[in-house]
Amino acid sequence: MTATGTTGPDTPAPEPFGARLRRSLDTRGPLCVGIDPHASLLHSWGLNDDVTGLERFSRTVVEALADRVAVLKPQAAFFERFGSRGVAVLERTVAEARQAGALVVMDAKRGDIGSTMDAYAAAFLDSGSPLFSDALTVSPYLGFGALEPAVTAATASGSGLFVLALTSNPEGEEVQRAVRADGTTVAQTVLRHLADRNAGAEPLGSFGAVVGATLGDLSAFDLAVNGPLLAPGIGAQGATPGDLPAVFGDAVRNVVPSVSRGVLRHGPDVAGLRDSAIRFADEVRGAVG
Repeated sequence: MTATGTTGPDTPAPEPFGARLRRSLDTRGPLCVGIDPHASLLHSWGLNDDVTGLERFSRTVVEALADRVAVLKPQAAFFERFGSRGVAVLERTVAEARQAGALVVMDAKRGDIGSTMDAYAAAFLDSGSPLFSDALTVSPYLGFGALEPAVTAATASGSGLFVLALTSNPEGEEVQRAVRADGTTVAQTVLRHLADRNAGAEPLGSFGAVVGATLGDLSAFDLAVNGPLLAPGIGAQGATPGDLPAVFGDAVRNVVPSVSRGVLRHGPDVAGLRDSAIRFADEVRGAVG
């Protein structure tokens, strides 16, 4: 499959996601804010649980935050549930957020094999796609090698991946902490693959892991993958910025803390959303040094 947005022989290669992310975290603050328009949050904002409410919610978040936070992370499922009109809102949300300067991580957790993985990669990692994002969350549980189409597409377009490794949901342990025949856990195998992909990248590799901020001591795992660690769980799920050094150890500077409800509950007031995001970013900066 040939991606429509790939560069030609005379076109400079795009700047890698890892380099762009490092710069954005350093200048805008170390924070990712989720865009999670689930029904209860729409209702708390005084919006209907329909496409009109979805668009009003998403545009308000983009207006409030896209010109000042490092990363915005729309959860694709909350848009897809409205069918084609919801996906159209997602397309506009991604485009407007990126135009305002935020990096967009599409939280879609895609994972498949062969031509199907090619198609997912084309949808989210081809620069000619209306859903083109700076990075995509993916699942490696059909085998890390099955993600190769996404790795190839991300490399070509200057995008990145966040691969599920140590998620915060308790059900994840039965797979992620299972021990393979060679004595390593499945999660550590994923982390090792990421370290190999990021070898030699400066200032930061483009292939990161999803590692829950609520998991406590992770010293049994080598998180030094030379790539970003997307860390959901800050705020409403119980983790605080002050927990990050104990959870991530020496890898803490590469953490991208993700907060959703902790910021979004302050909407629809634009000033409230901004103040909350700034406060979280300042607290993270103070905690990680």
